[in-house]
Amino acid sequence: MSAQRPTTSTQSIRPGFFPGPRGGPPGAPGEKAQDFKGTILRLIGYLRPFWLQIGLVLVFAIGSTAFSIVTPRILGDVTNTVVSGYSQGRLYDQIIDDLPAGAEIPPGTTGAQLLAEASPGVLEGIPEAQREAVAGMDLSARHGIDFDAILRKIWLLVALYVVSALLSYIQAWMMAGVSQRVTYDLRDGISEKIDKLPLRYFDSRTHGEVLSRVTNDVETISQTLNQSLAQIVTSVTMLIGILVMMLTISWEMTLVALLVLPVSMVLIRLITKRSQPYFVQQQALLGQLNGHVEEMLSGHAVIKAFGAEHKSIETFKAVNARLYGSAWRAQFLSGLMFPIMIFVGNLGYVGVAVLGGWLAIDGRLRIGDIQAFMQYLSQFNQPIAQTASIANVLQSTAAAAERVFEFLDEAEESPDPAGAPVAVEVEGAVEFEHVIFGYLPGQTVIKDFSSSILPGQRVAIVGPTGAGKTTVVNLLMRFYDPDSGTIRIDGNPTDQMSRSDVRSQFAMVLQDSWLFNGTIEENIAYGKEGATSEEVRAAATAAHADHFIRSLPGGYSMVLNEEADNISAGEKQLLTIARAMLADAPMLIFDEATSSVDTRTEALIQEAMGRLMQGRTSFVIAHRLSTIRNADLILVMKDGNIIEQGTHDELMEQQGFYADLYASQFTAPVAVDGGEEAKRRIGG
Repeated sequence: MSAQRPTTSTQSIRPGFFPGPRGGPPGAPGEKAQDFKGTILRLIGYLRPFWLQIGLVLVFAIGSTAFSIVTPRILGDVTNTVVSGYSQGRLYDQIIDDLPAGAEIPPGTTGAQLLAEASPGVLEGIPEAQREAVAGMDLSARHGIDFDAILRKIWLLVALYVVSALLSYIQAWMMAGVSQRVTYDLRDGISEKIDKLPLRYFDSRTHGEVLSRVTNDVETISQTLNQSLAQIVTSVTMLIGILVMMLTISWEMTLVALLVLPVSMVLIRLITKRSQPYFVQQQALLGQLNGHVEEMLSGHAVIKAFGAEHKSIETFKAVNARLYGSAWRAQFLSGLMFPIMIFVGNLGYVGVAVLGGWLAIDGRLRIGDIQAFMQYLSQFNQPIAQTASIANVLQSTAAAAERVFEFLDEAEESPDPAGAPVAVEVEGAVEFEHVIFGYLPGQTVIKDFSSSILPGQRVAIVGPTGAGKTTVVNLLMRFYDPDSGTIRIDGNPTDQMSRSDVRSQFAMVLQDSWLFNGTIEENIAYGKEGATSEEVRAAATAAHADHFIRSLPGGYSMVLNEEADNISAGEKQLLTIARAMLADAPMLIFDEATSSVDTRTEALIQEAMGRLMQGRTSFVIAHRLSTIRNADLILVMKDGNIIEQGTHDELMEQQGFYADLYASQFTAPVAVDGGEEAKRRIGG
C-alpha cells in the first residue's frame, strides 16, 4: 500500500462512512454567487456561434407575440360592431315610432334631419353619444348588426392566431437545437477537462461531486436556455406592445394600471435577494448528496459487512435534511412571487374597472374598448410575473453555471514540453535522483529517494504500509511530478517527456482492479488498440484466465456490469493481468497484482509473470515477500526513504529491517502488547 493520499484540502471534509479525502461542494450555506453578472456574460459567450439562429428566434418570438397582442383589440372591435349595430337598430326603432303613422322616409334621409324634426321627448331619451352615432345614418332602411364585418374580423383573428402559433413553434424548435448544442459543448468541455486535470484534484473530491456538475448543473443550464431565453424576449415584447395598445385606448386607465408596477418591482427585488443564497446552496448540496449516494452504492458490500448501514443512513439524512431546508426555502420564496403579483395586479384591475365604467357612462369609451383594455390588463400582469419567474430561473442557472465554470477553470496539469523526446526503442534503464515529493505542501511522503535500475532488472519494492511504495509508482508514471529531484528513463528526464509517451512504456496491474461495463473480450483488448480476438485469447491463456472465462455464460462475450461484481475479485485480477500481457509494453508495474487470487492461481500467475518479465524492466510491489525472492533488486522503503537494497540473499545476510519483515511472515502472530519486539517487527 502507498503512503496515504491527502485527506484535507482547501475544501471542507464532509462526513461519511469511508475515511479519506472527501471534498465538500463550493457552496456554503448562505453563500451567494461570486460573480452573477460575469457568469451570465460568460454563458452568453457560448451562444456566439449561434447568433444567426438566436436572431431568428428573437424575430419569430417578437412576431408571435405581436400578432397575439393585436387580437384583443380586434375582439374589442367585434364587440363594438355588435353593440353599435344593436344600438343603431334601437335608435331607428325609437325614431320611427315617434313619426306619424303612415309617414314615409325619403331615400337619403339622414339621422340628423330626423333628429332635428323629432319631438323633445325623443331627444331627451337619446344620449349625446348616440345622437352623434345616428346623425350620419341613412334612415331610409333599418340598420342592424353587420354580420359580414364581424365574420371578416373573425377570419382575421383565426389567421393571426394560426400565424402566431406557427411562429412560436418555429422559434421553440430552433431554440431547442441551440440549447442542446450549447449543452453538448459544455459537456464536451467538461469531458476534455477531466482528462487534463491532475490526479490530486480527484483525490480531494468525490466522484459524485464531479458527476453533479456534468449532469445536474449542465441540465439546469440547458433548461434555462431552452425555455427562458425566448421567454425573456416574449415577455419584454408583450410588455411594450400591451402598454402601447393600452395607451391608444385610454391614457387615464393606463396610468392607473401602471401605478402597481413600482410595488411589483420592489416586492420582486426583495424576494429575489432573499432566495438567491438558497438556490446556490441547493445546487451545492445536490452535488454532495449525489457523491454520498454514489459512494454508498459502490461500497454497499463493505457497508453491510461492517454493519454500518445506520451510519450511511444518518449521513444521508443529514445531507438530505440540509438539501430539503435550502430547497424548501428557495422554492417557497420563489413561489411567493406569482401570488403576490396576482394580488397586486388585482388591485390595479379593480381601479381600472371602476374608472372604465365611469368613462363608458360619460360616453368617452365604448364597451368593446373597455373589454379590450381589461383583456390587455390581464395580459399585462403575465409578462411581469414571467419576468419575476425568469429572475428566479436565472439565479439557479447562475449558481449552476458558476459551478461548471469553476470546474472548467481548475488548474490543469502542466503542459508537456515542446519538442519532448519520443522513445523509439526503450531499453528500460530507470534512475531516481534525490526525489522528494508530498501530496500536500509541507507534508513530505518521499524523502530523498535515489536508486538506479538497469535494463531488464526485476525490481521489488517492499516496506510497511504507508512507506511510499505506490507513490513511487505514481511518480514513475507521471501521475504526479516530484517536488524536486529527477526521474530518468534511458537517460531522459520524465518531466521533459510527454505524459502519454511515458505511460505508453508501461503496462500496469494495480491492486484495485478496474474493469468497465462491456464484454470480457473488450476489457482485455483495452490494453492494446486494434487487438484481435486471437491475441486476446492468447493473453488470457498466458494469464491462466482462459479456463474460467470459457466457463462463464457467454464466455468472452459475457458483459460485465458497471462495478464488474458479477465475477469474483480474483477473476477480475486475472483479467487485468491478461490486459497487461496483451499490452506487451517494454516495462511492467505490478502493484500487489496477486493479492486477490488463491495460492495455486498465484503460483501459475507468478510463472506467467516470470515469462512476461523476461527482458523487461519490471517493478513489483508486494507484501508477501515470498513472491519476490527471485527479484534482481529489492528496494526496502520506510518513511519515504530507501533504507536497504540488494537481492533477497544479500538482505537476509544483513539481518536488518528486511530480514525482520521476511521472518515475521513465517512466525506466529505477535501479541500487540506494546513490546519493543512487536513494534520493531511492524516497523513502528
